[in-house]
Amino acid sequence: MAVLLMGRWDDVETTLTITESHQVPDGDQDAVDRLFGEALESGTGDWACAYDVDRHRDAVQRAYEEAVRLAGADIEDDVEHFEPVTY
Repeated sequence: MAVLLMGRWDDVETTLTITESHQVPDGDQDAVDRLFGEALESGTGDWACAYDVDRHRDAVQRAYEEAVRLAGADIEDDVEHFEPVTY
């Protein structure tokens, strides 16, 4: 299984807010596309990434390290309120 995180960047792309988290089968692009399509249509998300990890907190940590920190931005987790290590 993988964890699919979905969220929204703020208007100036300084903060990514995680708004949804789903367990999806490894490599199931159809499930990812369906869930992200629903978020786009409803306006609840404009960013998504699936991580090959078992726990939500591990996915948030990876999102911080691989997308957010490199952009010089912040991350907020509205699902489990996990705060990643920002060393």
